Amino acid sequence: MTTVTTRTVQYPADGLTMIGHLALPAGTGRRPAVLLGPEGPGLSDVERHRADALAELGYVALAFDLHGGRHLTDPEEMLARCLPLLADPDRMRDIGHAALDVVRAEPRTDPDRVVAVGYGTGGIIGLELGRDGVDLRAIGTVNGLNTGRPGEAARMRCPVWAGVGSEDPIMPVAQRDAFTAEMQAAGVDWRLVVYGGAQHAFHYPPVDQTLLPGVGHHPRHAPRAWRDIVDLLAECVPVAE
Repeated sequence: MTTVTTRTVQYPADGLTMIGHLALPAGTGRRPAVLLGPEGPGLSDVERHRADALAELGYVALAFDLHGGRHLTDPEEMLARCLPLLADPDRMRDIGHAALDVVRAEPRTDPDRVVAVGYGTGGIIGLELGRDGVDLRAIGTVNGLNTGRPGEAARMRCPVWAGVGSEDPIMPVAQRDAFTAEMQAAGVDWRLVVYGGAQHAFHYPPVDQTLLPGVGHHPRHAPRAWRDIVDLLAECVPVAE
């Protein structure tokens, strides 16, 4: 197993002090970087461990924060925080840009080879960075699909990969269709994978308490979605040996 180095990073965004998790691969040279966004409840050990796994593969990885160091397990509190955020592209972009500045400032990062990967709210923030014209090498989003303001998808400068569960009530067929129509009309290099039988947040490990209806782990598709993300990275930002 390759040795990785991790540290906590603090930075301002959305009027809060965000607390991210930075994972660095072994060695001293510059590497491509992954901006890793969490589900609506916020940064947890799940995303921290994924950042570490990406560092094992040779990437600089920053699992970024949404809620000022908090992980929101109360559904009402989470929705009260996330719904206004998801309705405000500029706020989402500010959160994304703040995290992007952190990862690009890391000396181990190749600032010209950065990918945004996210889940739920974190994935939508990655899409909004693309619509803002940020120079990314790829965007990957799992169960986080939205449509942007008219015409802004044309600013996307990289491939977009999206994955969603077929039984996800939060990202229903109409939302998927609107997203793909937006991508197609803008001339984006896009892909959508629909994981049959999976619900929202199907990638997330099993938990004792369901946060919202229609949310649930899928034991077969969860590892498949992770492999699809890794394949996206290998295609768009391969790690040079």
